[in-house]
Amino acid sequence: MARKIFVNLPIKSMERSQAFFRALGFTFNPQFTNEQGACMVISEDIFAMLLVEPFFQTFTSKPVADANKSTEVLIALSCESRAEVDELVKKALAAGGRAPQPPQDHGFMYYHQFEDLDGHIWEVMWMDPNAAPPQA
Repeated sequence: MARKIFVNLPIKSMERSQAFFRALGFTFNPQFTNEQGACMVISEDIFAMLLVEPFFQTFTSKPVADANKSTEVLIALSCESRAEVDELVKKALAAGGRAPQPPQDHGFMYYHQFEDLDGHIWEVMWMDPNAAPPQA
């Protein structure tokens, strides 16, 4: 059985967050989506649980980080091409996100970042494993 991953992210507005990620082409599993949490489908085995902050807080006794002021996680997503990296960032910017850094080109790997509406950093990258430098 393949493992699945569920990344849980605190959000301020369910409606705003779902609209943002829908604009990027993501869908939501209605079976696990309500006014407190939304199950965003990234792939067959990867999901982001967007949880409104009061609900997110019920899962931890620690304070919830404000991703606009500090970085609590970097979420990296692979893409099939450099063009797909650029297109996803372009969609994020058009939907109200921001690009905190310019794209990075390392020859064998190309990546760019966007921040979603709650400040979470998403790194989208393409890598050519055949061109990666050998490990020492």
